[in-house]
Parts: sequence; C-alpha cells; structure tokens
Amino acid sequence: MLKVSGTEFAEWFAQAQQMAIAAGIDRAELIWLLQAWTNLDRLTLQLGDYKHRELIQLALPWSDIKAGWQRRITERYPVQYLVGQVSWRNFTLKVTPAVLIPRPETELIIDIVQSQGYNAETQGHWVDLGTGSGAIALGLADLFPKATIHGVDLSGEALVIAGENARLNQLGDRIAFHQGHWWEPLSHLQGQVAGMVSNPPYICQAELAQLQPEVIRHEPLSALAGGEDGLDSVRELIRRSPLYLQKNGFWLVELMAGQAPTVADLLDQQGSYHTIRIHKDLAGIERFVSAKIRSKYVDFP
Repeated sequence: MLKVSGTEFAEWFAQAQQMAIAAGIDRAELIWLLQAWTNLDRLTLQLGDYKHRELIQLALPWSDIKAGWQRRITERYPVQYLVGQVSWRNFTLKVTPAVLIPRPETELIIDIVQSQGYNAETQGHWVDLGTGSGAIALGLADLFPKATIHGVDLSGEALVIAGENARLNQLGDRIAFHQGHWWEPLSHLQGQVAGMVSNPPYICQAELAQLQPEVIRHEPLSALAGGEDGLDSVRELIRRSPLYLQKNGFWLVELMAGQAPTVADLLDQQGSYHTIRIHKDLAGIERFVSAKIRSKYVDFP
C-alpha cells in the first residue's frame, strides 16, 4: 500500500498551507484534497494529529500528491478536477475538464421545480438541455421516479461523463441522453414535453476575461460563453421551446446576476408564455426565470 511517514507529511503539509496562503487559495481546498488522497479525516488534518503517526496511507503515490497540489497553485487547476468528483445535492458526481463543475446555486433548480407543485407522482417527459455532467438530469430523475428524463448536450465527451454519473448514482435506466444542439435531438417529442430546465452558457463577452483563472483556463468555454450580452442561448431556448413543450409545460433557466429582468421581458414579448416568474438564489440574487406555455400550437419566426 502507498504510504508516507508522518514526519515527512507534516513538513510538506506546512509548506503546502503556506503555498495556499501566498496564492490566495482557501486552506479548506487542501484539506479536502488530502481527505480524498489519504486516510486522514478533516479533524485529524485540522488538529495536526498526523505528526505522530509512523505511516500515513495514500491513495496515490506521494510524488503525485505533491505534484497535484503544485498544479493547483501554479496552473490554478480546479481542485474538483484534481479529485475527479464533486458533491451536488445528494449525488457524488464525476467531473473532468469536459464538463462544467456543478455549482451549489444550481441545486436550487430542482427546488424551484418542486415548488411549482410537481412531485413524485409527476409523469411525462422532462428535459435538461445542456446537461454537462448530468447533474440536473439526475436531480429530475430523483424527483420524478415516474417521469421520463432526457439529457441533451452537444459534447460527446460531456455525455460520456453524464452517462457514468447516472450509472454511478443508480439512475442509468431512468435517463436518456442525446447528443445535439439544444432541442434538435428531440424532434420526436414536439408538443409532448412537460418541462424543460437548463443552465445554459450565459457569460457575456466582456465578462469572460474577468472570470477566475480556475474557470476561464480550465472549464469548457462552450458551457460559459453566451455571446455579446450572454443571452444568445437563452434567446434560442425562448424561441424554440414552445414547439416542444405541451400546454402549460414548465420552462426554467439559470442566469447570471442582472439578466433575469431582461429574460422575463423576452419571454413576455415572445407571446407564448405565461406565469413568468423571477426566482432568487440563497444570496438574494435574481438567478432563475421560469414560465409556462400558453399553447403547444405556436408559430414563431
């Protein structure tokens, strides 16, 4: 089994913490990383009890652990990609640079869906457009055991990860994944979809350069860049969704701060939507917009 002495580990751990401070990285990331890569728990790492251990068991070669932390510092490589997984709602999800790292605020999408009166008896087709890691699709499948869940993504690499996550969380038989651009792979479901949720690219061109290096250097640009004002993909979802959603079908997207009023206006102007609502995240930011479809028979330009 891979091991390192407590003395050697303690010496390096002290240096690694100083590296984190100098780089402006939260020390908690180092502790999380070492929980995944050693047999030490959080309390042991925080109290320093490891110093008195003869040997510490490792999940990786000691040189790989040190190199991994060095990469976190020098390349600003996300700790989630180093560990290869992240917790999201009640799931453990595999993540690689092929997919956007699921954020805690996105968990609220599932809560908003549930708040609209949908429950475990809900049936029909529900769609996660731009599924990425499959997080939202898994959340829908968990919420709606009687519904048929679809996850769509343009990236084949992302769909491989999404499929793995569905299987790892025992939901592989509940979700159908499709490769393609937004609604295109689901042409056979026109007028039949009960609900659509999406966390589309919404970062405007001017904001991209201001993103943290962990994000702009390593996460997939296609999942971030939303055009000049950040709403290119959202406009397409507004325009195309009435053809696919059934009457009173549910529409919900996540946005960046400041975009929700504009999206609500776009929905209203399109003419096919009613019950348009803005939802705040836990920080009080207007993060989501939802609506329902007036009729499944809609013409659009």
